[in-house]
Amino acid sequence: TWMYSSLARQVRRPRILQCQLPRQVQARLTSNVPAFVTKARSTAPGVLAAGTVMASGFYLSEGLGHALLDLQGIQGMAASPISGIPVSILLGMAINNFVLPSFPQLKQQLTPGLNLSSKLILQLGIICVGLKLSALDVIALGGTVFPCVVLAIATGLSFTAFLSRRLGLPPRMGLLIGAGTSICGVTAITAMAPSLKANPQEVSFAVATVVGFGTFGMLFYPYLAHFVFNTPEQVGLFLGLAIHDTSQVLGSAITYSQVYNSPIALQWATVTKLSRNICLGLVIPILSSIYARQEQALENPEASSKNSWFSLSEFKKHVPMFVYGFLGMALIRTIGDAGVANSGLALGVISPGFWKCLTHLIGGKLGTCFLGTAMAAVGLNTNFSVLRGVGVKPFVAGFGGALAMGVLASLLGFGLQLGEGNDSGRESESE
Repeated sequence: TWMYSSLARQVRRPRILQCQLPRQVQARLTSNVPAFVTKARSTAPGVLAAGTVMASGFYLSEGLGHALLDLQGIQGMAASPISGIPVSILLGMAINNFVLPSFPQLKQQLTPGLNLSSKLILQLGIICVGLKLSALDVIALGGTVFPCVVLAIATGLSFTAFLSRRLGLPPRMGLLIGAGTSICGVTAITAMAPSLKANPQEVSFAVATVVGFGTFGMLFYPYLAHFVFNTPEQVGLFLGLAIHDTSQVLGSAITYSQVYNSPIALQWATVTKLSRNICLGLVIPILSSIYARQEQALENPEASSKNSWFSLSEFKKHVPMFVYGFLGMALIRTIGDAGVANSGLALGVISPGFWKCLTHLIGGKLGTCFLGTAMAAVGLNTNFSVLRGVGVKPFVAGFGGALAMGVLASLLGFGLQLGEGNDSGRESESE
């Protein structure tokens, strides 16, 4: 700016130079600016807007969650039972459809940053979330819960995908709803969306569906489980399998624990939900590869028929790079936890206390912040007019998936009681 103003003062008399020289100076100045600075200038407004919406959504979720707990007479729960990510999406959608239409130039300025947030920042968030998963947790869970979790995930995914096809929904939306219903709610949807190349409308519908039925389960399943099951272990297994999002499972389990004075139910629900979350690291690459092969088969049936049903090269080809980053972070967490258990140091140099804080900061806080920003950007890019065209079919698919998970969770709960009865019978016979 200083060069431009000083040179302009020197060439006030010749009008030809006065018209030409500023353009030359401006071109010289802009040519020396690094590309990443130009990129940052264009994307900063959208990223800041998505981050602001994310922070507002998380603040609202805290207030709404604790207000909901107060209505039920539950005290002493630090975490909110309502996740901030779906609130951020809804808030972003409201701003995009009711505020931004009055400011078209502002919307145009925000678009580059919103696109960056919904892609790159989302992938960074997924990679960070991988640090929350450890294979040692699977080993520590034992052989009772994990087989039930695997059966529930397989049932939820297959039934929801089948129902979505019968309803005529896009395959990506059916997979997103199935992943959110059977694995870990909104986190599974946000982690699967980039692998499937889902658009913001499909993500928004999947999130709305899963959050809606998960919230219903969080409010009513604790009281229903009290009348259906006889032991707190059954209740914990049922709540951990039938409800979708992690915050919703913990909210329902704490409700049951405080209302009926049963901390064992909270422990079983937490362990069951943790098992479902761990399976996310296996399901993402498998579903990504299957979906890519299906798309390839539709585009080129002859070439796909020559390929084997599964090959490692095809698997590597269809799985995005950020999924490898997600799995790599889970591997680092597993190695670090193993080091803490064996030698008292994570990765040979990090103390247990610092390792716990580090994994919580990156996998929990930073990953949640990135995912919330990305989902806020998805909401800011979603128009209600597009959502009207799909109708109620996604909610029908979500209801069917939630119903299937609830029925299977009930059957597994009754099976757990029968298994415990047989074990006690054997112990009495041996005595």
